[in-house]
Amino acid sequence: MPILEDLKEYAERATGLHRPGKRQAAELPHPRKPHVVRFRDDGLVPNHPRWPLTLYRSAVRIDERHDPAAVLEDLFEANGWGDSWRNGIYDYVHYHSRIHEVLGIARGKGRVRFGGNKGRIFTLKAGDVAILPAGTGHQCLSEEDDFLVVGAYPPVGTYDECTEVEDRPKALQRIPKVPVPRKDPVYGADGPLLRLWKKSK
Repeated sequence: MPILEDLKEYAERATGLHRPGKRQAAELPHPRKPHVVRFRDDGLVPNHPRWPLTLYRSAVRIDERHDPAAVLEDLFEANGWGDSWRNGIYDYVHYHSRIHEVLGIARGKGRVRFGGNKGRIFTLKAGDVAILPAGTGHQCLSEEDDFLVVGAYPPVGTYDECTEVEDRPKALQRIPKVPVPRKDPVYGADGPLLRLWKKSK
């Protein structure tokens, strides 16, 4: 599926077909109250010491006129979150110590555990968006055949992938230094994410 989706994305970006564009994409989210969950360090996965996982349920309007993955890409890019990809979520526990991540569900359903092995399991479906502060463990436990995720990152930070106990000492130093993003990837400069993460300092 990743190769097919990569080809599809390339064709859509080249032609503009089935893409809403950044301006229209910014009008597609539904107002949603964020669901927030804080996770403790579980001994392997540090999670974030201050900021919660932020989940918007059914936040993005998925319609037949646009490719849902393109909608999420354009929306995230309109709000400054780029380097997007289309795929699933890895089936092993991992986290990023140098950057935050947004995961938007374009199609299907998947059961995802956030926070590491002692975290919480959520069933994510098309239109849901999860925003993970640096350090947040995540792992896909099961998924439908058509499960498709669009991931993206804020402009400040560097992608890394941590999985081992050996990663912890440096990760614990790096995670608190990753700055608050300038915009909420779904709702922009006035989105709840910025208030939530600043409040949680």
